[in-house]
Amino acid sequence: MTEANNGTAREGDARANTIDGVLRRSAAINSGRTALRFDDRELSYADLDDAVSRAAAGLLALGLTAGDRVAAYGTNSDAYVIAYLAAARAGLVHVPINYALTGEELSYLLAQSGARAVVVDPTLAESLQAVLGDTSVEHVLPLRDAAGSLLEMATTGEVPQLESAASGEELVQLLYTSGTTSKPKGAMMTHRALVHEYTSSIVALDLAADDNPLICMPLYHSAGMHVFMVPYLAVGATVTLLPAPDIGQILRIVEEQRIGSLFLAPTVWVPLAAHPDLDTRDLSSLRKAQYGASIMPVTVLNRLREKYPDLGFYNCFGQSEIGPLATVLRPEEHQERPSSAGRAVLFVQTRVVDADGNDVPDGEPGEVLYRSPQLCEGYWDSPEATEAAFVGGWFHSGDLVTRDAQGYLTVVDRIKDVINTGGILVASREVEDAVYTHDAVAEVAVIGVPDEKWIEAITAVVVLRDGAQVTEGDLIAHVKERLAPFKVPKAIRFVETLPRNQSGKLLKRELRA
Repeated sequence: MTEANNGTAREGDARANTIDGVLRRSAAINSGRTALRFDDRELSYADLDDAVSRAAAGLLALGLTAGDRVAAYGTNSDAYVIAYLAAARAGLVHVPINYALTGEELSYLLAQSGARAVVVDPTLAESLQAVLGDTSVEHVLPLRDAAGSLLEMATTGEVPQLESAASGEELVQLLYTSGTTSKPKGAMMTHRALVHEYTSSIVALDLAADDNPLICMPLYHSAGMHVFMVPYLAVGATVTLLPAPDIGQILRIVEEQRIGSLFLAPTVWVPLAAHPDLDTRDLSSLRKAQYGASIMPVTVLNRLREKYPDLGFYNCFGQSEIGPLATVLRPEEHQERPSSAGRAVLFVQTRVVDADGNDVPDGEPGEVLYRSPQLCEGYWDSPEATEAAFVGGWFHSGDLVTRDAQGYLTVVDRIKDVINTGGILVASREVEDAVYTHDAVAEVAVIGVPDEKWIEAITAVVVLRDGAQVTEGDLIAHVKERLAPFKVPKAIRFVETLPRNQSGKLLKRELRA
């Protein structure tokens, strides 16, 4: 499958299972309640519903038809949320793009998706214009802060009576993988898949209308949009939205707005745990804290849990192709299993298998496979990758995990990140956790470097805390006290920063290169 169904707007299906249906139902129930706060603007649920109808009609007026791809290139804003929901209502396919991408990386996603239109922050318009000649883009529309923007279109004028042009089985988004190990692939997400994922998120994370959530992680990433933003809109919450995860601003808004729920990637939780404002801000309103998108160092998690014993932490694990939530470790489960990724959510079934596809015994490492209505239809215009991912009727995640007798998963590593040292396989994460226990270490990434003797020499790339000093020998000795000799790094490399994408995922391919 490489194309969405090219239907036209039609009478609504009484049985339709669509993202548009999620918004319409919530707007009908929560009409006067505030849905979204951004900057100095607020939208009620009724206002948001009307804005989405106007924006959807505006996109269709460009000459776009059901199934056409509309790329979104911008930071978090109310306009960004409206653009996604408007594309869903218009029967279009939304293509979120990392706002940090430029040049070849940007043109690749636009060209590979076949986007006919782009909605863009004016501050990013120059980067977009530089690559348009290499794409099939016909229409460029400012998201906000410009005359004729999508936000202006969405918030002025008559409200059209617009039936959704989509069914549950049609595509609503091309959700590109992070490209940490290869070129990004566009996971083809249907309305049905994401509605199932929203339900799983609401149940597993106890999302409620009175949570008063703050969302600051990028909405182009599946976690921000599909685990929190739309599920919170579905239950009628008032969402406060920030353009980016600035720690000082996060702490201020939690105090001032009495925020009750906060999702951050570990790359934000880690520096937040050491931020100077932490002890001067009143965070007593915060009751739910979620983390995911990359691995949280257990030492940092324990530090946060000790400092805020009444704060419930949720570990969210999964990947773009499943919407992205696959498993959750709930607050009451953290005491016994702080390093676990939890158990499968409502609509997900898991297996853990060896390289031959055989189920492994509990406690033995293997690849986690999924069956779920949340799963993508495959990869856009990539039939070979799709076939490989769904071998045997299960989706192959590429994640190496262990499972215990109660069904709890513990992530060992990405399969491609396991290091073959002297013929013995070592999980990079295990070495990283040992290095993290040294007080001088702010961040660490462990990789295998080609070596004639060892096949791959375990190498730790380390960022030190501000003002901290430690030698290579000191760190190696520290790890020797905690791990078997064959797991100890052969070398330590000190760097200023580690390469990451905007969602916080470490780009180990760049370190290896």
